[in-house]
Amino acid sequence: MHRFPQTNLQLYGHLAELGYAGTDIASVGRAYELALELFPGTYRGSGKPFLAHLVGTAGIVAGLRARPPLIATGLLHAAYTHGEFGDGWRGTSEAKRARVRDAVGMEIEDLVTRYTAFRWGREEIPVIHARLDTMTTREREVLLVRLANELEDHLDLGVLYMADAERRLRFMRDDLPGAVEMAERLGYPSLAKDLTAAFEETARAEVGPALRRGDAESFRLPFASHRLRLRVAMSHLIARDPWR
Repeated sequence: MHRFPQTNLQLYGHLAELGYAGTDIASVGRAYELALELFPGTYRGSGKPFLAHLVGTAGIVAGLRARPPLIATGLLHAAYTHGEFGDGWRGTSEAKRARVRDAVGMEIEDLVTRYTAFRWGREEIPVIHARLDTMTTREREVLLVRLANELEDHLDLGVLYMADAERRLRFMRDDLPGAVEMAERLGYPSLAKDLTAAFEETARAEVGPALRRGDAESFRLPFASHRLRLRVAMSHLIARDPWR
């Protein structure tokens, strides 16, 4: 088991232990409250609650003593790709961006938008690696959150519980060694060490087929009472005014 927080309470305690100010912790708390709204019944392909993944990513960023807006970005990095805004569509829109800005402010929203646009795959990783020294400060910050997300995904052997575990193992083996060197060059040797350890542990481990789930990507399980059924709608109506 790893040392990074997985719940909001653990995250708040983690931030306090690291010496973050109360106002900074409150800012992260606002990001968590928005995440609560955007990720109901949402899970990683491993079956891990998406909120735990978000908190874990934020905790990794915090452990690197990053700026508070980056910690909040860790909590909301998947808002536009996996968040539930009520329209059923992934990606950014002005309405979505306005909602996030209203909740957490312009800087954090801008970082989340940049993260959404930040491509990360076997073709992009060598390009990112090659231009690391010429990246802007914002680009380097977004990359840091991306690396924290990669670490969080591999902790507790998370990728081995997904339907596409073999593909993810190949990606980890063939493409993610570059992530370790990027962490070093960004000035975060502890992150590089944690990434190396997580990758090595994942490469050595085996997960039985019975525990490997049928989902390769994140998924959502709506609450039974929230599905569109006439009986449920009528029960809600009666509950509001039982004598009508």
